[in-house]
Amino acid sequence: MSHALKSAQQSQSIQTLLEAEKDASKVVQQARQYRVQKLKDARAEASREIEAYKKAKEDEFKAFEASHAGTTSVAQSNVDRETDDKLASISESYDGNKDAVVKKLLDRVVLIHNELHRNLKKAEA
Repeated sequence: MSHALKSAQQSQSIQTLLEAEKDASKVVQQARQYRVQKLKDARAEASREIEAYKKAKEDEFKAFEASHAGTTSVAQSNVDRETDDKLASISESYDGNKDAVVKKLLDRVVLIHNELHRNLKKAEA
């Protein structure tokens, strides 16, 4: 009988261990699910914060852009005016000097002086 009693106690102990293992497995599974849910919640919260920050920065940029829009057009008109002035000055200079430059170029090309270059030494015979 003692053997049967021992066997029954061992079987009871094994059952207790198996139940404890099932309970532990459930606890681990619940912890995993809790962790996964917390990660999802954190991602969703971070996404909401990013969108709010992005919207705030876009609004800030639009306000900045609206306040400086007039300044940009004034600066652009100043640049355009300066460019037109410089182009007029360059055109005037071109018109005033083109005849003289063409004459100098033609004189250099057409007029030939038959003389030795100053760096060339005469060979003594």
